[in-house]
Amino acid sequence: MPTLETTFAGIKCLNPFWLASAPPTNCGEQIMRAFDAGWGGAVWKTIGEPITNVSSRYSSIDWNGQKMMGFNNIELISDRPIEVNLREIAEVKRRYPKHVVIASLMVESKRETWHDIVQRAEDAGADGLELNFGCPHGMSERGMGSAVGQVPEYCEQITGWVKEKARTPVIVKLTPNISDIRIPARAAKRGGADALSAINTINSITSIDLDTLEPRPMVDGKSSHGGYCGPAVKPIALNMVQQVMSDPDAALPMSGIGGIGTWQDAAEFILLGSGTVQVCTAAMHYGYRIVEDMADGLQAWMRRKGYETLDDFRGLSLPKVREWKHLNLNYKVVAHIHESKCIGCDLCYTACWDGAHQCIHLDRTLPAPDHTRTPDMVAAESRGRISTTPIPKLDIDGAGVDGPYRTPLSRIPRVDEVECVGCNLCSLVCPVPECITMERIDTGLPPQTWEERVAAGIVPQNAGDAGNPNL
Repeated sequence: MPTLETTFAGIKCLNPFWLASAPPTNCGEQIMRAFDAGWGGAVWKTIGEPITNVSSRYSSIDWNGQKMMGFNNIELISDRPIEVNLREIAEVKRRYPKHVVIASLMVESKRETWHDIVQRAEDAGADGLELNFGCPHGMSERGMGSAVGQVPEYCEQITGWVKEKARTPVIVKLTPNISDIRIPARAAKRGGADALSAINTINSITSIDLDTLEPRPMVDGKSSHGGYCGPAVKPIALNMVQQVMSDPDAALPMSGIGGIGTWQDAAEFILLGSGTVQVCTAAMHYGYRIVEDMADGLQAWMRRKGYETLDDFRGLSLPKVREWKHLNLNYKVVAHIHESKCIGCDLCYTACWDGAHQCIHLDRTLPAPDHTRTPDMVAAESRGRISTTPIPKLDIDGAGVDGPYRTPLSRIPRVDEVECVGCNLCSLVCPVPECITMERIDTGLPPQTWEERVAAGIVPQNAGDAGNPNL
């Protein structure tokens, strides 16, 4: 069996699955239950001077029947005394010496204050320190959290102060609420950080109650901007992790965070260079035992792919992400509809005509698609008809069904491969797996990028803003 054991910034880990600093890591009792469930590590809920939280604190966005597609919180750091948190850290490490406990820290921007909390956290037995430079609400208004992470000079300075005192690895948690996440990452690296974690939550207002007109979550009729997380932020997190890990001036061991809830999510973050992954919303939604499926699934995938360790595939996708100007403009794919799988819903037709490039038509009368009809011809004919939403009559025995098709030919769309631009919107909206596939067409042309066209003089350097990927 492949092993999930790994080493992150010098810290030995039973597996890459850590709980992120959040309500699931609020106290020692919770973290010990999480370790019993199979988590390899936990980042303690951020420790600092105790605060008073509000009520209520959470709101969410549901989508297409899925609860908590996006999750918002206005909760602050730990509301428990520092001494209590440190005492529980010591107890957890005594009982679970092989599991990773990271102390997340946030205090005011004074060297002596940081030196004090660092020493106390390490004396309690923390395996490492995570500096919370990312919290976007509440604490940022007090000059902490993202107020530090958004200013590279502060990020570098405070990281340096911590490194003056720290004996364990120092992880800087980055804020996504910034134009270029590489800038604070570079600053943290200059300050001596041993590792990074990204991303923290994104500033957000999730919704407004249309009866009371109050934004959610509601606190005595008012609300505030909060931190957005959950599955909705995963694409943003993946992008930012890739940006940092592809930058030689910023890259450090990375603990990936943002919308991770399955083994597939974890694999994607590791493929972009993450050494560990941190989970919050999924654990709040489904409980600690989700780690069982995550670990089993990742290990099974590694076995199928022939990977024995996480290092075997860590970062393999990084070189596959390029700037737009380095993509091959002579590569072409077109949509292919597999008639035997088509159910006649015609979502692809609607999407192509209303949202894409008018390359799919409902004019089939023969088993072999007619490729002579152009979009202009179809459009001209359609002006004489009233647009309706057809419903396939699949319950009529064999009526209008030709050959092996489950749907009447007149309901099976055809693709004009000459006009198809390969945008693949049709395959994305199709509800039937593998009914629409994108097939490569040999153009007979050698690979060529926009940058190469400019260099060869095929297009001028300042040719039209619409074609310039840098504008």
